[in-house]
Amino acid sequence: MKRAVVVGSLNLDYSIGLERMPKPGQTVSADSLRLSPGGKGANQAYALGRLGCATAMIGAVGKDDAGRMLTGNLRSVGVDVSGIRESDTPTGQAFITVERTGENAIIILAGANGEVSPADVDRGRKLIEDADCLVMQLEIPVETVLYAARLAKSLGKTVVLDPAPAVSGLPEELFTLADFVKPNETELAVLTGMPTDTVEQCETAAKALLQKGAGMVLVSLGSKGVLAVGKGNDSILVPAVESEVVDTTAAGDCFTAAFVSAYDGDLKKALLYANTAASIAVSRPGAQASIPSAEEVRERL
Repeated sequence: MKRAVVVGSLNLDYSIGLERMPKPGQTVSADSLRLSPGGKGANQAYALGRLGCATAMIGAVGKDDAGRMLTGNLRSVGVDVSGIRESDTPTGQAFITVERTGENAIIILAGANGEVSPADVDRGRKLIEDADCLVMQLEIPVETVLYAARLAKSLGKTVVLDPAPAVSGLPEELFTLADFVKPNETELAVLTGMPTDTVEQCETAAKALLQKGAGMVLVSLGSKGVLAVGKGNDSILVPAVESEVVDTTAAGDCFTAAFVSAYDGDLKKALLYANTAASIAVSRPGAQASIPSAEEVRERL
């Protein structure tokens, strides 16, 4: 069985359902409010566990009910939470507005996530040593992400970077350490400063990340599928799997986890598996609550 370790964020999500996003200065009525486990790191760790990958997580939560909820939910799918430190700072929170179309906007309050440090990575070194793959995002300090990538690479591990939320000016060394970088179109535009309105533009921008040192770039294109761009001008576009869209909150996290759990050298097969898992996730409300099991993905395939 493949083993993965996630270094990243854990948030308590406040998901607010509404007809459409408010404009500046506008007041709108919400349809619903739901509290649920989230955070890009925890979402990916949860999805990896639910999809049958032996998974551990390194991060931080507060000494509060939210932190206990988050770690408990990860344990429920077999994730090793021994690398998650309890902090005096409250657990991170995310405020998610979800339109009836399924589109969302997210505001993050970092909380304990902002304290995840290289020392936490060192404390979890054994988890990285025992893993085949390191998965990271950008909801914790960039210096910690870079430190973890350096350590994993020195140990011969595969490094997967989901560069979200995307920021410009990331250290180029981070790309040289990443075997796979998985942005969506918007994130790719932020990372490169290039237009990403068409598949062709996304391919050009992805090649710019390859020039920075990335091993392969996987660009999620929503309803258009996913574009994989590798060195040697090799590109693959795998169409999306049709699905009713209810909530896209954890779709990208589900895709990343599903790709990691399925990739065995057959790129197209892993991308189809990941697209299928994400298509199930978008058809359900919530973040971790939307993640399908490996059996559900196989049935859809």
